[in-house]
Amino acid sequence: MDFNDSPEEAAFRAQVRVWLTENAPSTRAAIAHGRESEESIAADKEWQARKADAGYACITWPTEWGGVGGTPTQDIIFREEEEKLGLGSSIFGLGLGMCIPTIMTVGSDADKQRFVRPALRGEEIWCQLFSEPSAGSDVAASRTRAVRADDGSGDWIVDGQKVWTSGAHFSDFGLLLVRTDPDVPKHKGLTMFWIDMKTPGIDIRPIHQADGGSGFNEVYFEGVRLKDSQRVGDVGRGWNVALVTLMNERLSVGAVRGAAWRTLMDLAADVPGVEGRGSALQDGGFRQQLADYYVAAEGLKLTRLRSLTALSRGATPGPEAAIGKLVAARQMQDLAYEAFDRLDSYGIIVDEDSASAISGFQRNFFWGAAMRIAGGTDEILKNIIAERVLEMPLDIRVDRDIPFKDLPKGV
Repeated sequence: MDFNDSPEEAAFRAQVRVWLTENAPSTRAAIAHGRESEESIAADKEWQARKADAGYACITWPTEWGGVGGTPTQDIIFREEEEKLGLGSSIFGLGLGMCIPTIMTVGSDADKQRFVRPALRGEEIWCQLFSEPSAGSDVAASRTRAVRADDGSGDWIVDGQKVWTSGAHFSDFGLLLVRTDPDVPKHKGLTMFWIDMKTPGIDIRPIHQADGGSGFNEVYFEGVRLKDSQRVGDVGRGWNVALVTLMNERLSVGAVRGAAWRTLMDLAADVPGVEGRGSALQDGGFRQQLADYYVAAEGLKLTRLRSLTALSRGATPGPEAAIGKLVAARQMQDLAYEAFDRLDSYGIIVDEDSASAISGFQRNFFWGAAMRIAGGTDEILKNIIAERVLEMPLDIRVDRDIPFKDLPKGV
């Protein structure tokens, strides 16, 4: 199979390059996770709206929702060209990659009409409220609870805590997974809601990260009132809705974010080789490692294209999305380690002017470990691949048929 651009794809790539040349902001630069500011968020929103007006915001989405019904390959082409200019943005990733696709799949017609277009245009930002102190990789162990209000209104009252919520401090809305029935096994007693992050009773506390940023948050709920119309899917079917979100999350997290192997290769050309002879590129071992990174990156790209093709045909992302996420997170971390090994003490410089060439690897060094936890740990993803892709025997799960209220805390 030929994976080079077809004539039609080459023409589309040329069209994209022209549009980006004419429309890309000259002063815009990618902002690292946790380093967002009011100014950078405003710039991201302006750029997202400009893309939406031109039909480049969500290329594969149907025209009825603001997309152009384009192909997955066209979407990849635009992202590749956009990222070459350093214009990638993370603040819309959760919304457009996970939350809004869930609304489009499971939400009511009223919710679709209300939320899809504003999110596509960057007017509203979303977060995902799943993880808790005792429910990380085991999302179904959620203890944040929602009970019916006792005033006959049909509303729900939410109490509990979420943690590691990316972007909660600047998000407008979120998808919230809560327990509505503790008398049934844990997977059957969950319900999903959308929530306005400015609702009274919500307390958002940013978490200071090792790299100095604050992208994650603790989110506390105390007597937060939700309308039943904010429910996404049926009562007690929240796990099924969460699976839609999680599969989209793994597809999004596993996306190819630029050719980091090529950045490492370019960097190595200026790094001395063994005992100062030539450059690192003349080191046979390094060249072999670089080849392995290239092969893995191409495999990620093609696996994602396969998943996007299925999406374009109306399918829901499947368990194979776990493959991309598993490999991408590990590769991000490995590339950072390899870059630091080659750069020696120079790799720890954090001065913005001196470290501009390696700042991406510094971010990946800190972010890589988090990526191997976010969206499911490596171990969870390997189980998913083994059981749902390779159809190997299921692990024994002693909590499968036990009512949630009877489980020890943390199980």
